[in-house]
Amino acid sequence: MIGTRSRWWLYVLLTVALVLVITPFAWMVLGSFKTNAELRQIPPTWWPQNPTLDNFTQLFSRLSFGTYFSNSTIVAVVVTAGNLLFCSMVGYALAMLRFRGRRLIFALILGTLMIPGVVTFVPLFVLVANLGLVDTLPGLFLPFLVAPFGVFLMRQFVLGLPRDLVEAARIDGAGEFRIFFQVILPLLTPALATLGILTFLGSWNNFLWPLVVAQSNDTYTLPVALALYSTGQNEQQYGLLMAGATIVVLPVLVVFLIFQRRFIQGIATTGIK
Repeated sequence: MIGTRSRWWLYVLLTVALVLVITPFAWMVLGSFKTNAELRQIPPTWWPQNPTLDNFTQLFSRLSFGTYFSNSTIVAVVVTAGNLLFCSMVGYALAMLRFRGRRLIFALILGTLMIPGVVTFVPLFVLVANLGLVDTLPGLFLPFLVAPFGVFLMRQFVLGLPRDLVEAARIDGAGEFRIFFQVILPLLTPALATLGILTFLGSWNNFLWPLVVAQSNDTYTLPVALALYSTGQNEQQYGLLMAGATIVVLPVLVVFLIFQRRFIQGIATTGIK
């Protein structure tokens, strides 16, 4: 009887948590079909009184949506691919190779996780500016091709792999690159899916860095363009903002739905325990 009650309360708590998580997204989607006047109405309405597609029409006609979407896609894909490759390589080296300073390097990587991003923001911008990468797509993705958290995640996962596989490959005469790409990398699929989703999500929604580095329509990403064009001289265009936010969220949902099984598996077996 006690177990049944505990399970019932667990279901109630999970349902409440689910409602709290879904409600803002539902409000955003429904708000994208409302007029700006209805969005400002007090008391607010839940369902659109007069559903309209004007916000989406204005979004695609007023903004160079294709350019912004392409920029966001390029930056997010390159950053994700870079993290998957380089973080897994560094994680493999720190977990499987024996060299002097290995523990110190890993300690420094962990130390960078405790440094707030705003601390390195200005020095990073100065470096990008000195390299002449301001207002360019490389300036948006090059500083983020490797992340400390990704290195930590991949190292922890590689530590859980049998070392005998690596030793057997070395006995067969395989080099480290061949061992990594043909033996280790296929076993990293769950961790790669987890890191890929987290990295893609963070890069796709990144706002502050593109806002500073991108200085023209040719390099604006979707979040930056949406924030800039939804703010008028006299009023905030909430309908346009919600329509754009709905479009921005869709690719992230698609990526997560495709890799959700691998994501859960990676979280469960990565070694963050």
